[in-house]
Amino acid sequence: MAPRRSADPTRTREAVVAIADWLADDAAPAPDRAALAEAVRLTARTLAAQAPGATVELRVPPFVAVQCISGLSHTRGNPPNVVETDARTWLLLATGLRTLPEAVADGTLQLSGSRAGELADWLPIVSLAR
Repeated sequence: MAPRRSADPTRTREAVVAIADWLADDAAPAPDRAALAEAVRLTARTLAAQAPGATVELRVPPFVAVQCISGLSHTRGNPPNVVETDARTWLLLATGLRTLPEAVADGTLQLSGSRAGELADWLPIVSLAR
């Protein structure tokens, strides 16, 4: 298996900017899978670097799962604090175009555990908010 690349702020911004039109307008053509995967993985890895720890697990299937936010960590089984969403919702959150409460309210984001909501404290990763 290839080693995981760490997030580079410049590459992360470039990956997000490459799909910014699609994020701003859901009627715009969808990015190709490789561009989408790159933006999702780099923003999630940037989050993990900025909020190191293993208290919360962010899952964006099928692209990435990272652990973040300091505190008690788990070592086996399902983590107690999980944030799970699709790629588009994650990127909208990561860019500040959407808030955590909005995504929870419309059902595109699932939170479990008492600390999962702390993810909002670390957003946006790359600001595209108007």
